Amino acid sequence: MVAPRDPAAAVADAALLERVSAMDADAFEVFYDRHAAAAYALAHRIVGARPAADDVCQEAFLAVWRSAGAYDRRLGSARSWVLTIVRNRAIDHLRRVTRTKEREMHDDALDQRHPAPPGQGTEATALRRAADAETREVLDELNADQRRVIELSFYSGYSQSEIAGMLELPLGTVKARMNRGLTRMRNALAAGGPS
Repeated sequence: MVAPRDPAAAVADAALLERVSAMDADAFEVFYDRHAAAAYALAHRIVGARPAADDVCQEAFLAVWRSAGAYDRRLGSARSWVLTIVRNRAIDHLRRVTRTKEREMHDDALDQRHPAPPGQGTEATALRRAADAETREVLDELNADQRRVIELSFYSGYSQSEIAGMLELPLGTVKARMNRGLTRMRNALAAGGPS
């Protein structure tokens, strides 16, 4: 069982954050020293790897430095606030890593399915990857519902009927989302890429 924190420390943390919001580096150092170990432990538990946990903590404490004035002691302790920031940064990190791995797997799969014609290897592959990257950026700008049906169809090979069954949606909804998403992608690509 974890012993409850001293109420005086909570008040002191709130006062420190007030000073940090005025860009007081000494107050930030004290606040960091108090909470860095717990922040690192949480980040490491979520992301697993030490370098990634270090990056997450750095991003989180940079956010504390930049937005200390946003802390409201009525909503909870400063410790809870900073650990929530760490948790959110760690989840963002995992999402970035997952997207990067998915893109790499997609690029590798495209290279295997569509090898460049003889004599055009490197240049053709580079051009195709650039076009694929631009398409992926435009796809990432769609809302989650549109992006999901397009990814299931084009990257996973499911039919619209299969997607409707998987997502428990009417077929018309899947068709409408796909049509709207593809139209937005087509317009964005015609306009020169993502906004």
